[in-house]
Amino acid sequence: MNYLLIFGAAFFAVILSVPFGQWLSVRFGILAKPGGRRKHEGLIPKLGGLPLIFGLAVAWGLILWRFPINAIEQKLVTGIMMGTVVIVLGGLLDDRYDLPPLFQTAVHLSATLIAIRFDVFIEVFTTPAFLLPMWETAPFSALVDLQGAQVWMIRPLAIAFTFFWILGMINAVNWLDGLDGLASGVGLIAALVFAWHSYSWQNFSIAAFPLALAAGLLGFLIFNFAPAKVYLGSAGAFLLGYQLATLSIVSPAKIMTALLVLALPILDVAWRIFDRARNGRNLFEGDRGHLHYLLVDNGLPVRPIVIGYYLCTIIFGIVVLWLPTPELKISILIVLGTAVIVILRWLSTRQNQIA
Repeated sequence: MNYLLIFGAAFFAVILSVPFGQWLSVRFGILAKPGGRRKHEGLIPKLGGLPLIFGLAVAWGLILWRFPINAIEQKLVTGIMMGTVVIVLGGLLDDRYDLPPLFQTAVHLSATLIAIRFDVFIEVFTTPAFLLPMWETAPFSALVDLQGAQVWMIRPLAIAFTFFWILGMINAVNWLDGLDGLASGVGLIAALVFAWHSYSWQNFSIAAFPLALAAGLLGFLIFNFAPAKVYLGSAGAFLLGYQLATLSIVSPAKIMTALLVLALPILDVAWRIFDRARNGRNLFEGDRGHLHYLLVDNGLPVRPIVIGYYLCTIIFGIVVLWLPTPELKISILIVLGTAVIVILRWLSTRQNQIA
């Protein structure tokens, strides 16, 4: 009943507040205009981050009221909440003034520092048996401490890795937000996987937080699915990426589960960074080289592409929940990664030949 209450509260809070976000967008001219990477028609409100943060705030209040949260969990969720507020405020400024990438990075770094200050960081992960000899040799042996199959990173390395993880996830979601309903739908599925994973490990209070995120995204998706009536905007995309990154840390989902569930956007980001670097381009300059744009530019309609992403994310989520060992997860990730990179390479080459 508590989970139903939280889900319903976040869901209806977002639904009821989206019209207000749309009105504010029109009132202050915060609208997405056709052109550049986007090929939508008309002016679309882009203050979708406001109803999402409102829905989460309502759900957070209910979680703190209905669930027994110990001191350690209290500190973790406080850091996530504070960081989320900071990143949404920064995103709203970017939505209003189209600020440069340096400002966006400063906002991301600030929110990440807040999370780490409240002990939200990746310190330990489980290693496959075949990698154990590697961790025991230099230079890895000086950076980690092995305890069975668990690898404990020294604190500076853990903090550096956490920075990379959170910043990478924020940018992955931000770059994924290119087609109507794509980022919000994929984020919804990933949040449900994190919630179920936490629940199955009996982390009942922690499970409520990704569940609340999923409920809010479901309410938002009603307005965001193609043809979209409102966009996430920077505030919504930053919020979603930050939430997924931090919730994957505090829940038992951890690195490999998150990597598999969000494999498509993560691999897409890795490919774009590599492709831009080898061509001497700005790594943070937007383009239509992402997988979803390439599929659109090769003649596929938006809705089938978005639904295809949903199905892939659902399949990866089911697979990762049922895979019993890290070895199998890594094997699946390697196969999947190779396939996606091959497809991206082929589509990019085809686009260049057409151009």
